[in-house]
Order: sequence, then C-alpha cells, then structure tokens
Amino acid sequence: MKEITIDYALRATWQAVARMYNEEAKEFGSTMAVGFTLLSLDPKKGTPSTALGPRMGMEATSLSRILKSMEEKGLITRQPNPEDGRGVLLFLTEFGLEKRKDSKDAVLRFNEAVRAQTSPEKLDHFFEVMEIINKVVTQKKIYHNNTK
Repeated sequence: MKEITIDYALRATWQAVARMYNEEAKEFGSTMAVGFTLLSLDPKKGTPSTALGPRMGMEATSLSRILKSMEEKGLITRQPNPEDGRGVLLFLTEFGLEKRKDSKDAVLRFNEAVRAQTSPEKLDHFFEVMEIINKVVTQKKIYHNNTK
C-alpha cells in the first residue's frame, strides 16, 4: 500500500504498546491483561463481575480465565453482592492493591514519556481524532444498512 490506513496505524501502534506493557509486566510476573484488569477494578467499593467485561471491552470467556488466574495468584477475592443476591463483587487484596500500583505507575510512565515528546496541541488533536474514530465505529453506520 502506498499509504498507511487508519486501521493499520491503530493496530500496529496498539500491538507495539501491548508488547511494551507485556515486557514490563513480565518483570513483575504478570501480563498486560492482568494489569489492565487491576486498573479496571474499583479499589474501594469492589466491582460487579458483570460490569467488568463491558468496561474493559472483553468477552466473558477471556475475562473469566484472567479472573481465575488473578484469584489463584491472590490478587482478587470474590464476595457476594449485597445488592444483588445472584451477583458477585470483585475486590482487590492487599497484594492486588500493590500490583495495581505497579500497573498504574507503568501507565503513567508511558504517558509521561509520550507527553515529553509531543506538544499539547498535537495531543489535543490526537484525542480529537480518537474520539471521532470511536464515534464512527460505535454508530455502526459504515457496513450496515440502517433501514431495518
């Protein structure tokens, strides 16, 4: 291709970022997926397990494997949801809170490194374009005939 497509740039960049995070997480005996999950859990009130998948944009089967692994490693506990007898709340353990801090620090270091090499104006444009892309995708008007 003579020019890079938007989806290629997004995918290639995200794969590079994911690889970077996984390399960093490996130093802590973890993965990017576990770090992302730690950051997605409410550290004070817990998080309903049913809310976590949509929040993270993950399918239930992938998420359940991650949660099982996290529980086995002592990062989270599951407790009945007092507001919904059928539901479960996920809570970070003390160890989980420590690892959440490690994950947060890694994300903040990455953000600082990018911000140090990018003007505020360019970052504003980046976020504007990402918002447009997200809007275009979520409207689902590209490939579907909306005459239903």
